[in-house]
Amino acid sequence: MILLRVLDRLEEILIASLMAAATLLIFVAVVHRYASGIDILFPITSAIHLSWAQELCIYMFVWMAKFGAAYGVRTGIHVGVDVVVNQLRPEIRKQVVLFGLLCGALFTAIIGTMGTKFVLGLIDTDQTSPDLEIPSWIVYLAIPLGSYLMCFRFLQVAWSFWRTGELPHHDHGHVEGVVESPQAARDLADQGTIGREAGR
Repeated sequence: MILLRVLDRLEEILIASLMAAATLLIFVAVVHRYASGIDILFPITSAIHLSWAQELCIYMFVWMAKFGAAYGVRTGIHVGVDVVVNQLRPEIRKQVVLFGLLCGALFTAIIGTMGTKFVLGLIDTDQTSPDLEIPSWIVYLAIPLGSYLMCFRFLQVAWSFWRTGELPHHDHGHVEGVVESPQAARDLADQGTIGREAGR
């Protein structure tokens, strides 16, 4: 499934790029604000206008959140309370989990459709954002795009769960890019055992 891998990669690149750009922009805006209070730097900082920075950061975080939610469904990092569900018999548990996933798909499809209608209504207007003065429909396009992608991810997870019985699981102890040797894992396990025994 090359297309799915391309979509996964684009999703990750978009989220990471928006996060990095928003962080950099906030840093520059804060430095600019404090530098403008210094008399020597005031002539330079007064010539640079960053009044639009806050608005752009808000928009970037909105887009990042919408696509990040879809990423969360795909990778299993959303918080879920499944204590009761895990106590059910396997065949009932499977039906309950599938029902929950399909409800998520239905909800996000509804939000995506409502968002599409809203964006189409904005296209015919001259509404623009206050500082950046970009068309408002571009800003709100995050709602249908992010919601439909999240709907697709719910259906993707539901299909995989129906076939394999496995849900995506995120290991919170794993750090991307860090390779742990088997010996280091055994050493950490031994340290944990020693610590527990010492605490008794």
